[in-house]
Amino acid sequence: MSALYPADFSSATIAGTMARLLATLVAALLLVATPAAAQLPIFDAHIHYSRPDWDAYTPERVLSILAQAGVRRAIVSSTPDDGTLRLYDRSPAGIVPFLRPYRTREDMDSWTRDPAVAAYVEERLDKRHVYRGIGELHLGAEDVDAPTVRRIAELAKARDLFVQCHIDETTVEKMLTTYPGVKILWAHAGMSSTAATVGRLLDRYSMLWVELAMRTDVASDGTLDPEWRALFVRRPDRFMVGTDTWTTSRWEVVRQATAAVQQWLSQLPRDVAEQIAWKNGERLFPPP
Repeated sequence: MSALYPADFSSATIAGTMARLLATLVAALLLVATPAAAQLPIFDAHIHYSRPDWDAYTPERVLSILAQAGVRRAIVSSTPDDGTLRLYDRSPAGIVPFLRPYRTREDMDSWTRDPAVAAYVEERLDKRHVYRGIGELHLGAEDVDAPTVRRIAELAKARDLFVQCHIDETTVEKMLTTYPGVKILWAHAGMSSTAATVGRLLDRYSMLWVELAMRTDVASDGTLDPEWRALFVRRPDRFMVGTDTWTTSRWEVVRQATAAVQQWLSQLPRDVAEQIAWKNGERLFPPP
């Protein structure tokens, strides 16, 4: 012992020193654990579980992937809709069903003027009273007045449902002016629209909410873009995050995508981050 401690060190002194060292080590371990402990629960506003996914991932596996990524609840729409219901029936508290109008992927090119699609949507809404929205829909500005789009907007307004639209900024503004009173969830924030454009639209239209699936440019190098940060702070109640499992391979990166979102959320004031991460989703879509 004399080789390690001075001759005048007592056993009590040594014990005290070791206790302080142990306390320091525990504190250091707690600091290392803090980022994981600080992870926010996630409300994911953009998930699909479509037919190609079914053979690769069982519903149980999908729910496990979401849980491991920290996703508390998720908006799910699928082609066909059966995929959404497979998840919902296993986790009604965790899945927020949206009714996608596509019976097959081929419908994406023709649905806006296909009366059979309108009939399909109405039939599904009447059969299962579980849907909280219609979409995700793809359309251009020239389609906004099309018969099936109009009918879906009418159904959404009458039943107080959101319409989730994958559209550009011109089209979203036309949707909002053509169908006042219809709640629009803007997928991907238009995919390429700037923070300034998104902010202008949010200021002008009270029935617009925005989800940020695949918008890696919000924090392209891991650092939150200043313009987006300013907008999130100014309009924290109008944004949600999302992943978009639009193809089967996307299920392999759900945890990675969510981790990237957590990184930029951590750069916001806590109350703002919580709203965008999950509180807005909980408020807009209360659990059943």
